[in-house]
Amino acid sequence: MLRLVLLLLVIASQAQASGREAFDAFTKDLKTFRANFEQSVLDTNNAKTGIFLGQFYLNRPEQFRWDYVLPEPRKIIADGSTLWMIDEDIEQVTQYPQGWALRDTAAVILLSNKPLEDSFKVIDLGHRQELDWLELLPKNEDSDIVRILIAFEENRFKRLELVDKFGQISRFVFTEAYRNPPLDKELFEYTPPDEFSVFQSN
Repeated sequence: MLRLVLLLLVIASQAQASGREAFDAFTKDLKTFRANFEQSVLDTNNAKTGIFLGQFYLNRPEQFRWDYVLPEPRKIIADGSTLWMIDEDIEQVTQYPQGWALRDTAAVILLSNKPLEDSFKVIDLGHRQELDWLELLPKNEDSDIVRILIAFEENRFKRLELVDKFGQISRFVFTEAYRNPPLDKELFEYTPPDEFSVFQSN
């Protein structure tokens, strides 16, 4: 009886995907992605300093969009060459060269088809809290992000956690997620209105 129980435990543990296996399964043939998100920001004492709600859209390999709805409307759009940060309340836009702005960030993980090992030390954390976890440590010592955690539930993208060099943590939980849905190309296009102030950064 004991041997049977041990055998069943081994089989169960083998059935659980590793974090790397879950990541590879999720990104294989991934073209588009859409989900709602809740972002919580924690300070160095793990105290919450903000909660943000919105929608996330991905169009591989070059485009994405974050639409923040609460507590105030903001947009971040990567159109393939330019990253736009849009604050509609104050009619202000900042534009960045996309390749420069996104280097060593979590966005590259989802956008790029390049091996993770090109930019990150990859650590498979296995199955925890009913999720499969992967830890990524940027190889670039100048990166603002020092640690990235990604979690999957049965190969579905569920959580993302970023730790910056100041110890601040941003946690994202994704719900109502759809893999490879049809997305309007206009979601990833942006032209600042004439009345908006536009700043360039490089």
